[in-house]
Amino acid sequence: MSRVAKAPVELPTGVECNLSGRDVTVKGKGGQLVFRLPLGVDLDVEDGVARARATGRQPNLAMAGTVRATVANMVRGVTNGFERKLELVGVGYRANAQGNKVNLSLGLSHPVVYEVPEGVSVATPSATEIVLKGADKQVVGQAAAEIRRYRPPEPYKGKGIRYSDERVVRKDAKKK
Repeated sequence: MSRVAKAPVELPTGVECNLSGRDVTVKGKGGQLVFRLPLGVDLDVEDGVARARATGRQPNLAMAGTVRATVANMVRGVTNGFERKLELVGVGYRANAQGNKVNLSLGLSHPVVYEVPEGVSVATPSATEIVLKGADKQVVGQAAAEIRRYRPPEPYKGKGIRYSDERVVRKDAKKK
């Protein structure tokens, strides 16, 4: 069996995990997340512990590990939440959050306006930082990737939008 699937998911106090048919609902102080179980995997919830169990043939073992990791991320999301930080590097590169939109000045001929998806909050502590927070890890990561896609960091000067923990490998300039 998958080694990841063997590990149980501890449900902290204040987190409720319910099963209705193939839908798993995790509720906590950070919100409510819903996930549909794939065929061949079952989830057992008892005594504050959730366990993923593969049913049927061999390929379902890997999917049981995926389900366990997804449920663990849902539990972490409704308790602590997830956060992605982006940095803007470049002269004149600025960001400004207004409600559920982020206005970006990225050296283009027009300002870029990105509408943040539902369930994600955005803040700009400084003009060159963007902080995305939310309960769903996938949605927060996807929103950060979509913002980064407007100006990915380039290898010569390092200008662009990068994750705060990203290391950009710089290239040497052309030599004569």
